[in-house]
Amino acid sequence: LEVRPDLIDAHTLHFHGFRNAIPIFDGEPHSSVGVPIARELVYFYRPHDPGTYLYHCHFEETEHVHMGMTGAVFVRPWQDHDAAGGTLPVARLEGNTDPAAPLGYCYNDEDGSTAFDREFVMCLTDVWTLSHWCDSHVQLPEWSDYNPDFYLLNGRVWPDTIAPAGGGPDLAGDGDLIPPPGRPELRYQPVSSLVQCESGERVLLRLANMAFIEQTMRLGGIPMKVVGRDATHLRGRDGTDLSYWTDSVLIGAGESADAIFVAPPFDAAKAPNGYNRYLLHSRNYGHLGNPGQEGAYGGQMTEVRVFPGGYGLPAQTAPNT
Repeated sequence: LEVRPDLIDAHTLHFHGFRNAIPIFDGEPHSSVGVPIARELVYFYRPHDPGTYLYHCHFEETEHVHMGMTGAVFVRPWQDHDAAGGTLPVARLEGNTDPAAPLGYCYNDEDGSTAFDREFVMCLTDVWTLSHWCDSHVQLPEWSDYNPDFYLLNGRVWPDTIAPAGGGPDLAGDGDLIPPPGRPELRYQPVSSLVQCESGERVLLRLANMAFIEQTMRLGGIPMKVVGRDATHLRGRDGTDLSYWTDSVLIGAGESADAIFVAPPFDAAKAPNGYNRYLLHSRNYGHLGNPGQEGAYGGQMTEVRVFPGGYGLPAQTAPNT
């Protein structure tokens, strides 16, 4: 690193919550392998249980997690391509061109109850600006004083959460990420949190809390059905349905939740911009402001835009598109 050549930390990859991971896959540096700067390590790990997982660096983890070395991992169910033995349509994720087929299934439900037409990931994180000041001035932050002041969705705060997504590496140029149009400052936060769907579509929200505190996300005006927690289908061994309806999903630090909602009927009288607008936001109103912006919303908030059925939104090619 040109700015901080004194930073010599190695890095690991901890698959948070993956079942049956032997120590080499855990990422805890005392029992696993840390990769030094300018080196690489490739290994193979085969997960067996579908759902939404998290990963983070486990080396100096408070600092490295805070600095953004985190992400979400989706493990797709076999039902996407096996279609529960022919009783369900194969998912479009597996090449089915029938527009009536679901985009995918969240779990091996065998009855289509976790089918979805669109999916969006919401990675919940926080930022303690003092630690960044300390790093930029070659000072060591006192991490036991951790006191975040920004709360983010996919690395952004409102209103940047609804800005368009950026692109992957510019292979024809310098290989760097492509920023959203007109927003060069969002180059390294390329994932938009804007949710767009058509009335009647089933939308999967994958909520992953990679902050250090418990959080609650609320979708005002639309009930959500929580079908999975911590990459576990909410169904008992005897088949008992343990899913539940709510407008607010509580997620502890290091936890994930899979929630599905059905986009409500379109109301033209409430659509001055051509869509109905709902807010997905933290229920902790202290997380809905940005320091230095008095009287303005900010933080962990985004929009769910519902267009009329048959509007013609493009089919998703990746989550959050």
